[in-house]
Amino acid sequence: MGCIFPLRDYHSVCIMLKPLKIRGLTLAHNVVLAPLAGITNLPFRILCRREGATLAFTEMVSVNGLVREGIKTLALLKSCPEDRPLGIQLFGDTPGQLAEAARMVEGYGDLLDINMGCPVRKVVGTGAGSALLQEPLKIAAIIRKVRAATSLPLTIKIRSGWHCGDDSFREIGRIAEAEGCDAITLHPRSRSQMFAGHADWSHIADLKDSLSIPVIGSGDLFTPQECLRMLAETGCDGVMVARGALGAPWIFRQVFELAQHGAFTPVSNHERAAAIRQHLELYAGEYGDVVAVREMKKHIGWYAKGFAGAADIRRDANGAGCLADIYALTERIGTIPDAHYPNN
Repeated sequence: MGCIFPLRDYHSVCIMLKPLKIRGLTLAHNVVLAPLAGITNLPFRILCRREGATLAFTEMVSVNGLVREGIKTLALLKSCPEDRPLGIQLFGDTPGQLAEAARMVEGYGDLLDINMGCPVRKVVGTGAGSALLQEPLKIAAIIRKVRAATSLPLTIKIRSGWHCGDDSFREIGRIAEAEGCDAITLHPRSRSQMFAGHADWSHIADLKDSLSIPVIGSGDLFTPQECLRMLAETGCDGVMVARGALGAPWIFRQVFELAQHGAFTPVSNHERAAAIRQHLELYAGEYGDVVAVREMKKHIGWYAKGFAGAADIRRDANGAGCLADIYALTERIGTIPDAHYPNN
Protein backbone atom coordinates (compact mmCIF):
# COMPACT_ATOMS: atom_id res chain seq x y z
CA MET A 1 0.00 0.00 0.00
CA GLY A 2 1.12 3.59 -0.51
CA CYS A 3 0.38 7.18 0.34
CA ILE A 4 0.57 6.86 4.13
CA PHE A 5 -1.75 9.29 5.93
CA PRO A 6 0.02 11.07 8.82
CA LEU A 7 -0.10 8.76 11.84
CA ARG A 8 -1.08 11.60 14.17
CA ASP A 9 -4.38 11.75 12.29
CA TYR A 10 -4.90 8.02 11.99
CA HIS A 11 -7.12 7.44 15.02
CA SER A 12 -9.36 10.35 14.11
CA VAL A 13 -9.87 9.30 10.50
CA CYS A 14 -10.65 5.69 11.39
CA ILE A 15 -14.10 6.65 12.68
CA MET A 16 -15.00 9.27 10.10
CA LEU A 17 -16.59 7.03 7.48
CA LYS A 18 -19.93 6.29 9.05
CA PRO A 19 -23.54 5.80 7.99
CA LEU A 20 -25.29 8.93 6.78
CA LYS A 21 -29.01 9.29 7.49
CA ILE A 22 -31.07 11.72 5.43
CA ARG A 23 -34.71 11.56 6.49
CA GLY A 24 -35.75 7.91 5.87
CA LEU A 25 -32.70 7.05 3.75
CA THR A 26 -29.65 5.59 5.50
CA LEU A 27 -26.46 5.36 3.44
CA ALA A 28 -23.79 2.79 4.26
CA HIS A 29 -21.16 5.54 4.54
CA ASN A 30 -20.77 9.26 3.98
CA VAL A 31 -18.79 9.61 0.71
CA VAL A 32 -21.06 10.29 -2.27
CA LEU A 33 -20.82 11.14 -5.95
CA ALA A 34 -21.96 14.63 -6.98
CA PRO A 35 -24.35 15.38 -9.84
CA LEU A 36 -22.30 16.48 -12.84
CA ALA A 37 -23.89 17.76 -16.05
CA GLY A 38 -22.89 15.64 -19.03
CA ILE A 39 -21.02 13.18 -16.80
CA THR A 40 -23.11 11.35 -14.20
CA ASN A 41 -25.19 9.28 -16.56
CA LEU A 42 -25.96 5.62 -15.81
CA PRO A 43 -22.61 4.15 -17.03
CA PHE A 44 -20.50 6.54 -14.95
CA ARG A 45 -22.70 6.13 -11.89
CA ILE A 46 -22.40 2.34 -12.03
CA LEU A 47 -18.63 2.56 -12.41
CA CYS A 48 -18.33 4.79 -9.35
CA ARG A 49 -20.69 2.58 -7.34
CA ARG A 50 -18.54 -0.45 -8.10
CA GLU A 51 -15.64 1.51 -6.67
CA GLY A 52 -17.57 2.29 -3.48
CA ALA A 53 -19.72 5.43 -3.96
CA THR A 54 -22.66 4.93 -1.60
CA LEU A 55 -24.99 7.42 -3.31
CA ALA A 56 -24.95 8.86 -6.83
CA PHE A 57 -26.99 11.56 -8.52
CA THR A 58 -28.41 12.00 -11.97
CA GLU A 59 -27.27 14.86 -14.12
CA MET A 60 -29.24 18.09 -13.58
CA VAL A 61 -32.78 17.59 -14.86
CA SER A 62 -34.59 20.67 -16.16
CA VAL A 63 -38.09 21.11 -14.73
CA ASN A 64 -39.02 23.00 -17.91
CA GLY A 65 -37.91 19.97 -19.91
CA LEU A 66 -39.95 17.63 -17.73
CA VAL A 67 -43.08 19.71 -18.07
CA ARG A 68 -42.72 20.36 -21.82
CA GLU A 69 -40.98 17.24 -23.14
CA GLY A 70 -41.91 14.63 -20.56
CA ILE A 71 -40.69 11.26 -21.84
CA LYS A 72 -37.58 12.65 -23.55
CA THR A 73 -36.34 14.32 -20.36
CA LEU A 74 -37.35 11.35 -18.18
CA ALA A 75 -34.77 9.33 -20.15
CA LEU A 76 -32.14 11.10 -18.01
CA LEU A 77 -33.56 9.23 -15.02
CA LYS A 78 -32.99 5.74 -16.43
CA SER A 79 -31.56 3.52 -13.72
CA CYS A 80 -31.20 -0.12 -12.67
CA PRO A 81 -31.06 -2.10 -9.40
CA GLU A 82 -27.27 -1.68 -9.19
CA ASP A 83 -27.76 2.10 -9.41
CA ARG A 84 -29.53 2.57 -6.09
CA PRO A 85 -30.00 4.49 -3.93
CA LEU A 86 -30.32 7.22 -6.55
CA GLY A 87 -30.53 10.96 -6.03
CA ILE A 88 -32.39 13.00 -8.64
CA GLN A 89 -31.29 16.59 -9.09
CA LEU A 90 -33.75 19.13 -10.48
CA PHE A 91 -33.13 22.70 -11.58
CA GLY A 92 -35.59 25.47 -12.17
CA ASP A 93 -36.74 28.73 -10.61
CA THR A 94 -40.51 28.44 -10.28
CA PRO A 95 -41.89 26.90 -7.07
CA GLY A 96 -44.96 25.44 -8.77
CA GLN A 97 -43.01 23.86 -11.62
CA LEU A 98 -40.44 22.40 -9.26
CA ALA A 99 -43.23 20.89 -7.15
CA GLU A 100 -44.88 19.42 -10.25
CA ALA A 101 -41.54 17.99 -11.39
CA ALA A 102 -40.98 16.49 -7.94
CA ARG A 103 -44.28 14.62 -8.24
CA MET A 104 -43.36 13.41 -11.73
CA VAL A 105 -40.00 11.92 -10.73
CA GLU A 106 -40.85 10.60 -7.27
CA GLY A 107 -41.01 6.97 -8.43
CA TYR A 108 -37.65 7.12 -10.19
CA GLY A 109 -35.25 7.67 -7.28
CA ASP A 110 -34.69 7.61 -3.54
CA LEU A 111 -33.80 11.27 -2.83
CA LEU A 112 -34.61 14.59 -4.45
CA ASP A 113 -32.10 17.45 -4.69
CA ILE A 114 -32.68 20.98 -5.97
CA ASN A 115 -29.72 22.66 -7.63
CA MET A 116 -29.16 26.13 -6.20
CA GLY A 117 -25.44 26.31 -6.89
CA CYS A 118 -24.70 25.76 -10.58
CA PRO A 119 -22.73 28.82 -11.75
CA VAL A 120 -22.84 28.34 -15.54
CA ARG A 121 -24.40 31.15 -17.54
CA LYS A 122 -27.05 29.14 -19.39
CA VAL A 123 -28.48 27.92 -16.06
CA VAL A 124 -28.08 31.20 -14.15
CA GLY A 125 -29.62 33.07 -17.08
CA THR A 126 -32.91 31.23 -16.53
CA GLY A 127 -33.00 32.30 -12.87
CA ALA A 128 -32.06 28.80 -11.69
CA GLY A 129 -28.90 27.39 -10.10
CA SER A 130 -26.85 29.88 -8.13
CA ALA A 131 -29.05 32.77 -9.34
CA LEU A 132 -31.45 31.65 -6.59
CA LEU A 133 -28.88 32.64 -3.96
CA GLN A 134 -29.94 36.25 -4.60
CA GLU A 135 -33.57 35.47 -3.71
CA PRO A 136 -33.89 33.86 -0.26
CA LEU A 137 -37.66 34.34 -0.22
CA LYS A 138 -38.00 32.43 -3.48
CA ILE A 139 -35.81 29.67 -2.04
CA ALA A 140 -38.19 29.45 0.92
CA ALA A 141 -41.18 29.19 -1.42
CA ILE A 142 -39.50 26.53 -3.54
CA ILE A 143 -38.59 24.30 -0.61
CA ARG A 144 -42.04 24.74 0.95
CA LYS A 145 -43.82 23.77 -2.30
CA VAL A 146 -41.54 20.83 -3.10
CA ARG A 147 -41.66 19.55 0.48
CA ALA A 148 -45.44 19.44 0.26
CA ALA A 149 -45.28 17.62 -3.08
CA THR A 150 -43.03 14.68 -2.18
CA SER A 151 -42.30 12.30 0.66
CA LEU A 152 -38.78 11.63 -0.59
CA PRO A 153 -35.77 12.96 1.34
CA LEU A 154 -35.31 16.54 0.10
CA THR A 155 -31.93 18.26 -0.14
CA ILE A 156 -30.47 21.36 -1.76
CA LYS A 157 -27.00 22.06 -3.14
CA ILE A 158 -25.76 25.63 -2.77
CA ARG A 159 -22.71 27.86 -3.00
CA SER A 160 -21.52 30.33 -0.37
CA GLY A 161 -23.17 33.25 -2.12
CA TRP A 162 -23.49 35.18 -5.36
CA HIS A 163 -20.46 37.43 -4.84
CA CYS A 164 -17.36 36.84 -2.72
CA GLY A 165 -18.10 38.02 0.78
CA ASP A 166 -21.90 38.10 0.72
CA ASP A 167 -21.97 34.63 2.37
CA SER A 168 -25.71 34.12 2.03
CA PHE A 169 -25.26 30.42 2.80
CA ARG A 170 -26.00 31.06 6.50
CA GLU A 171 -29.39 32.63 5.84
CA ILE A 172 -30.27 30.09 3.18
CA GLY A 173 -29.30 27.24 5.49
CA ARG A 174 -31.63 28.51 8.19
CA ILE A 175 -34.45 28.98 5.68
CA ALA A 176 -33.95 25.52 4.19
CA GLU A 177 -34.06 23.81 7.57
CA ALA A 178 -37.15 25.76 8.65
CA GLU A 179 -39.02 24.86 5.45
CA GLY A 180 -38.40 21.11 5.77
CA CYS A 181 -35.17 20.45 3.89
CA ASP A 182 -33.51 17.24 5.11
CA ALA A 183 -29.84 18.02 4.30
CA ILE A 184 -27.73 20.66 2.56
CA THR A 185 -24.65 20.32 0.39
CA LEU A 186 -22.36 23.36 0.37
CA HIS A 187 -19.70 24.07 -2.23
CA PRO A 188 -17.93 26.95 -0.47
CA ARG A 189 -17.18 29.18 -3.42
CA SER A 190 -19.24 32.14 -4.58
CA ARG A 191 -20.88 32.12 -7.97
CA SER A 192 -18.49 34.83 -9.12
CA GLN A 193 -15.52 32.55 -8.37
CA MET A 194 -16.86 29.82 -10.67
CA PHE A 195 -14.19 27.12 -10.09
CA ALA A 196 -11.23 29.46 -9.58
CA GLY A 197 -9.27 29.93 -6.39
CA HIS A 198 -9.77 27.71 -3.37
CA ALA A 199 -12.97 26.53 -1.73
CA ASP A 200 -13.26 28.05 1.76
CA TRP A 201 -13.93 24.98 3.89
CA SER A 202 -14.47 27.17 6.98
CA HIS A 203 -17.89 27.98 5.51
CA ILE A 204 -18.80 24.29 5.74
CA ALA A 205 -17.82 24.22 9.42
CA ASP A 206 -19.82 27.40 9.99
CA LEU A 207 -22.93 25.95 8.36
CA LYS A 208 -22.58 22.69 10.26
CA ASP A 209 -22.40 24.55 13.56
CA SER A 210 -25.58 26.50 12.81
CA LEU A 211 -27.88 23.67 11.65
CA SER A 212 -29.24 20.45 13.07
CA ILE A 213 -29.82 18.74 9.69
CA PRO A 214 -26.89 17.01 7.93
CA VAL A 215 -24.40 19.19 6.08
CA ILE A 216 -22.42 17.65 3.22
CA GLY A 217 -19.22 19.33 2.08
CA SER A 218 -17.99 19.70 -1.49
CA GLY A 219 -15.20 21.56 -3.23
CA ASP A 220 -11.52 20.77 -3.96
CA LEU A 221 -11.81 17.05 -3.18
CA PHE A 222 -9.30 15.56 -5.59
CA THR A 223 -7.52 13.02 -3.38
CA PRO A 224 -8.49 10.56 -0.63
CA GLN A 225 -6.48 12.66 1.83
CA GLU A 226 -8.52 15.77 1.03
CA CYS A 227 -11.81 13.91 1.55
CA LEU A 228 -10.78 12.83 5.05
CA ARG A 229 -9.26 16.21 5.83
CA MET A 230 -12.56 17.94 5.01
CA LEU A 231 -14.40 15.61 7.39
CA ALA A 232 -11.81 16.25 10.11
CA GLU A 233 -11.54 20.04 9.70
CA THR A 234 -15.20 20.92 9.18
CA GLY A 235 -17.12 18.30 11.16
CA CYS A 236 -19.46 17.87 8.18
CA ASP A 237 -21.68 14.82 8.01
CA GLY A 238 -20.44 13.67 4.61
CA VAL A 239 -18.41 14.64 1.56
CA MET A 240 -19.52 14.90 -2.06
CA VAL A 241 -16.85 14.17 -4.67
CA ALA A 242 -17.31 15.96 -7.99
CA ARG A 243 -14.40 16.74 -10.35
CA GLY A 244 -12.14 14.51 -8.25
CA ALA A 245 -13.94 11.45 -9.67
CA LEU A 246 -13.28 12.39 -13.31
CA GLY A 247 -10.81 9.86 -14.65
CA ALA A 248 -10.48 8.47 -11.12
CA PRO A 249 -13.64 6.59 -10.07
CA TRP A 250 -11.44 4.58 -7.69
CA ILE A 251 -11.19 7.60 -5.37
CA PHE A 252 -14.16 6.20 -3.41
CA ARG A 253 -12.38 2.91 -2.73
CA GLN A 254 -9.20 4.74 -1.81
CA VAL A 255 -11.00 6.98 0.71
CA PHE A 256 -12.38 3.87 2.39
CA GLU A 257 -8.95 2.21 2.45
CA LEU A 258 -7.30 5.30 3.86
CA ALA A 259 -9.90 5.68 6.57
CA GLN A 260 -9.66 2.03 7.57
CA HIS A 261 -5.93 1.38 7.23
CA GLY A 262 -4.12 4.72 7.14
CA ALA A 263 -2.96 4.06 3.57
CA PHE A 264 -4.46 3.32 0.17
CA THR A 265 -3.44 1.28 -2.85
CA PRO A 266 -2.29 3.37 -5.83
CA VAL A 267 -3.92 2.48 -9.15
CA SER A 268 -1.69 0.66 -11.62
CA ASN A 269 -1.89 1.44 -15.32
CA HIS A 270 -3.18 -2.09 -15.84
CA GLU A 271 -6.09 -1.27 -13.50
CA ARG A 272 -6.55 2.10 -15.17
CA ALA A 273 -6.90 0.36 -18.54
CA ALA A 274 -9.40 -2.10 -17.07
CA ALA A 275 -11.52 0.77 -15.72
CA ILE A 276 -11.56 2.46 -19.14
CA ARG A 277 -12.61 -0.81 -20.81
CA GLN A 278 -15.37 -1.29 -18.25
CA HIS A 279 -16.54 2.30 -18.75
CA LEU A 280 -16.53 1.83 -22.54
CA GLU A 281 -18.52 -1.38 -22.32
CA LEU A 282 -21.10 0.19 -20.01
CA TYR A 283 -21.47 3.09 -22.46
CA ALA A 284 -21.76 0.83 -25.52
CA GLY A 285 -24.31 -1.38 -23.81
CA GLU A 286 -26.44 1.57 -22.82
CA TYR A 287 -26.12 3.98 -25.75
CA GLY A 288 -24.51 2.07 -28.65
CA ASP A 289 -21.03 2.11 -30.15
CA VAL A 290 -21.11 5.55 -31.79
CA VAL A 291 -22.10 7.40 -28.63
CA ALA A 292 -19.71 5.29 -26.55
CA VAL A 293 -16.72 6.24 -28.71
CA ARG A 294 -17.66 9.92 -28.78
CA GLU A 295 -18.14 10.15 -25.02
CA MET A 296 -15.11 8.07 -24.08
CA LYS A 297 -12.84 10.45 -25.96
CA LYS A 298 -13.45 13.14 -23.34
CA HIS A 299 -13.22 10.64 -20.48
CA ILE A 300 -9.83 9.39 -21.68
CA GLY A 301 -8.71 13.01 -21.45
CA TRP A 302 -9.24 12.64 -17.68
CA TYR A 303 -8.05 9.04 -17.33
CA ALA A 304 -4.81 9.71 -19.21
CA LYS A 305 -2.89 11.72 -16.63
CA GLY A 306 0.05 11.08 -14.34
CA PHE A 307 1.98 8.56 -16.41
CA ALA A 308 4.55 8.58 -19.20
CA GLY A 309 3.04 9.10 -22.64
CA ALA A 310 -0.29 10.41 -21.30
CA ALA A 311 -0.28 13.39 -23.67
CA ASP A 312 0.15 11.05 -26.65
CA ILE A 313 -2.75 8.92 -25.44
CA ARG A 314 -4.99 11.97 -25.15
CA ARG A 315 -4.01 13.15 -28.63
CA ASP A 316 -4.68 9.74 -30.18
CA ALA A 317 -8.01 9.45 -28.35
CA ASN A 318 -9.20 12.57 -30.15
CA GLY A 319 -8.71 10.73 -33.44
CA ALA A 320 -10.44 7.51 -32.39
CA GLY A 321 -13.21 6.50 -34.77
CA CYS A 322 -14.47 3.17 -33.48
CA LEU A 323 -14.52 0.85 -30.47
CA ALA A 324 -11.41 -0.95 -31.71
CA ASP A 325 -9.46 2.33 -31.54
CA ILE A 326 -10.45 2.87 -27.90
CA TYR A 327 -9.62 -0.73 -27.02
CA ALA A 328 -6.20 -0.29 -28.64
CA LEU A 329 -5.56 2.76 -26.47
CA THR A 330 -6.45 0.84 -23.34
CA GLU A 331 -3.97 -1.87 -24.32
CA ARG A 332 -1.27 0.77 -24.66
CA ILE A 333 -2.12 2.25 -21.27
CA GLY A 334 -2.05 -1.17 -19.64
CA THR A 335 1.54 -1.80 -20.73
CA ILE A 336 2.98 1.56 -19.57
CA PRO A 337 5.21 1.24 -16.48
CA ASP A 338 3.63 2.62 -13.34
CA ALA A 339 4.74 5.85 -11.71
CA HIS A 340 2.85 6.13 -8.42
CA TYR A 341 1.98 9.70 -7.62
CA PRO A 342 0.20 10.68 -4.37
CA ASN A 343 -3.14 11.29 -6.08
CA ASN A 344 -3.49 8.31 -8.42
